[in-house]
Amino acid sequence: MVDTGYPFGIKCHYFDDGLSESMSETTAMVGGLKRILKARRINYSNVSDALGLSEATVKRMFSKSDFSLRRFEQVCELADVSVAELAREVDSEKNYISQLSEDQERRIVGNTKLFLVAVCVLNHLSLEEIVAVYDLSKSECIQLLLELDRIRFLQLLPNNRIKLLVTRTFAWRANGPILQYVKASGVADYFRSRFDGAGEHVTVINAMLSAASSEQIINRLKRVGLELADMHDDDKHLKLGERRPASLLLAIRSWELESFRKLRRQSPRV
Repeated sequence: MVDTGYPFGIKCHYFDDGLSESMSETTAMVGGLKRILKARRINYSNVSDALGLSEATVKRMFSKSDFSLRRFEQVCELADVSVAELAREVDSEKNYISQLSEDQERRIVGNTKLFLVAVCVLNHLSLEEIVAVYDLSKSECIQLLLELDRIRFLQLLPNNRIKLLVTRTFAWRANGPILQYVKASGVADYFRSRFDGAGEHVTVINAMLSAASSEQIINRLKRVGLELADMHDDDKHLKLGERRPASLLLAIRSWELESFRKLRRQSPRV
């Protein structure tokens, strides 16, 4: 479900997204290579031509992180990056955080302006863009950025340049202070849209699934979240007027309407 409403977007994951933390070294390397390919505008079709494989096979190799060493080296050559260079880049990302602590989230959500600046930075807005769009003075915004610097959410560099210290798949804690706040104060507003405007869509599908099918769907949802993170990173170099805030909510759980639950038999006749 995607909402592109003003003033800003928040990536909300209503499930425990432990994918980034459990990511293997191989998956991290493949992910790093994908980002370089995208940055250099090399698509799956280009890779398939270079390797002499079908595009479907190439997509499967990337989605499953299933490469032979020779194939991986060939794609690195196509991307004009050595395996050693790629490994150094991936290793540097290990110092980034994929999640804040509960106390840090509580500290951020307890200060509306601090929360606003944190989300703006996640959306790759500069100091100048933040104060141009929101009613904050430059000195006030710098103080808020310094507070986020102290918790290692970002690094405030000379000339007030901002370096994010979070991974591409950074997400608020499942049922943490920030998502609790969003669910309590933002969900009703989120669904107030008709979802029929440009860049909007909503789908509600009811199903009866096995545990295996549920797990499969959850993994696909996580991949969609990663694709959004890739696009978010790809578009960060565009001017602010060429980007719109977008919030993606991915959710699945065992649930039915309360009015249905009240009609359930204590002992179903099945």
